[in-house]
Amino acid sequence: MPENLKTTLRYYGISPWEIEVLYGFLNSHFTVIQDEIEPDDKDFVSFLEIEIPLTFNEAFFQWFDFRRWEKVKSIIKEMKRRRGSGNAIKIKINFSGNPRIIFIIDAADRQWFNNAVEKIDFVLELLPYHLDPKKLPLGILEIMYKYDSKSIRWRLDTASSENKKYAFKEDSWKQIT
Repeated sequence: MPENLKTTLRYYGISPWEIEVLYGFLNSHFTVIQDEIEPDDKDFVSFLEIEIPLTFNEAFFQWFDFRRWEKVKSIIKEMKRRRGSGNAIKIKINFSGNPRIIFIIDAADRQWFNNAVEKIDFVLELLPYHLDPKKLPLGILEIMYKYDSKSIRWRLDTASSENKKYAFKEDSWKQIT
């Protein structure tokens, strides 16, 4: 993997202790940039966005180390535990690549939130199917996943190209803008 990789932690409503612990897990592999922002979503008390400058694939998890990834997931689940139920925290994890893969974790229920965090790496198995050029609209630059607590799994949510946005409905992509 390349050296001098930079990851950004963009957040509000996250304690210095939580950021310090997360920083410690990421700092061994990345130069970590912290960006405390003003709240911009009235529905959430806390928000954390992690920009990972690598592609979401098996090579990332091997390079980053599975045990370290488990620790990152643990601190994210601990953030939810400390805030209780309800829409207390929203997590956004962005992986670069073509297309960029983004995970949004915003479940109100702690059990579903934790389940979403635990199952992020399970999406690796579905990625070849989801990124099949025959099924994906042309020119897609970004794919967003949201956790579906009814089916208890990650689902394709939206895909964006330079000037179009698509939603995944009824097993196909529908243009929405």
